[in-house]
Amino acid sequence: MRGYIGKHTALVGALLATTSMASAEDVEVLHWWTSGGEAAALNVLKEDLQTQDIGWQDMPVAGGGGTEAMTVLRARVTSGNPPTAVQMLGFDILDWAEQDALANLNDVAAEEGWDAVVPDALKAFSMHDGNWIAAPVNVHSTNWVWANKSILDDLGIAQPTTWDEFVAALEAVKASGKTALAHGGQAWQDATILDGVILSTGGVDFYKKALIDLDAEALGSDTMKEAFDRMAVLRSYVDDNFSGRDWNLASAMVINDEAAFQIMGDWAKGEFLNAGKVPGEDFLCFRVPGSEDAVSFNSDQFAMFGVSGDEAVQAQNAMAAAIMSPEFQSAFNVVKGSVPARTDVPNDDFDDCGKKGMAELSAANDAGTLVGSMAHGHANRAAVKNAIYDVVTAHFNGEYDSETAVQELVTAVEINK
Repeated sequence: MRGYIGKHTALVGALLATTSMASAEDVEVLHWWTSGGEAAALNVLKEDLQTQDIGWQDMPVAGGGGTEAMTVLRARVTSGNPPTAVQMLGFDILDWAEQDALANLNDVAAEEGWDAVVPDALKAFSMHDGNWIAAPVNVHSTNWVWANKSILDDLGIAQPTTWDEFVAALEAVKASGKTALAHGGQAWQDATILDGVILSTGGVDFYKKALIDLDAEALGSDTMKEAFDRMAVLRSYVDDNFSGRDWNLASAMVINDEAAFQIMGDWAKGEFLNAGKVPGEDFLCFRVPGSEDAVSFNSDQFAMFGVSGDEAVQAQNAMAAAIMSPEFQSAFNVVKGSVPARTDVPNDDFDDCGKKGMAELSAANDAGTLVGSMAHGHANRAAVKNAIYDVVTAHFNGEYDSETAVQELVTAVEINK
């Protein structure tokens, strides 16, 4: 533990020091996009800004859920030296807005017409008190399954369309000696699986009652127990070395024919594409069986912190405008695996999984089945999210049976909401 603290302190110190190297025309960007596919997508934004003679001071902080990045951010803000822009998710954006730490982007939003093209579900996190305070980069969704097509073909397994078919497919893969479900034992990854499992088990209305409204009856119900039972079933198909594994390494297991399935957000597709894999030929993308009519979403946004000086403000606004341009939204999301945050971006350049994701997002938005991801901070604030994390991970690791997990969930949410 002491070694971790030492490394952590050194990391914060190094990142605190980076700002002195930034000029007024630069944007200093804190983010956690460090995997191969994510880095390739981020380069699209860097190159766009370079064409406008805007420099990029990179502040990458590894950690797929962004927890480590938020720790570094708090240190920077406490020191009175925030970055220009920070990758953020959901309620974290609103928390900083309530502290009056974020810049007002109304002028660039009005000039670029953001109001007309950003879905209301995203505006809930991009705006605060009627003011634009963040630029949404994308829309991800979490209730996806990624499958190795060659393994399924070799074993004669069709794409599962029901929960029972999915479990039967997992069993067949396990019996073959392959890893059935690639997974990384980190709290946010466990919670990402739960997003899809709860939608599959109880449907959208139950998901909203339990994870968004925090209804005690729903949280303590037999339906929630069944969801935990399903999590336990999935745990039985994960390999023994899953603890602490990064999400992209789990994706690599599917890519490299070591595992058949991964339940992960559509950022995983960026890893498949970065490895030269083709949707429909090398891998399959489909919703967690039983959740096909719903989309649990999260949106990466760049929150803009208050900066001083005309040149700094100009560079910040240019970055916001670049992020929201239709050309960037298409180019970035084609690489990232996500779909655009604007409703007016054509799908021409997207692969089959991207086209599917865009169509399903539109349909869910129209049908009212677009719900914020609990796992990624779009259902409730951090205190509740982290309390749910603790219960889900304890159950996944065998510390609780399903009945105990339900009881602990009710208590944890009640204490922290």
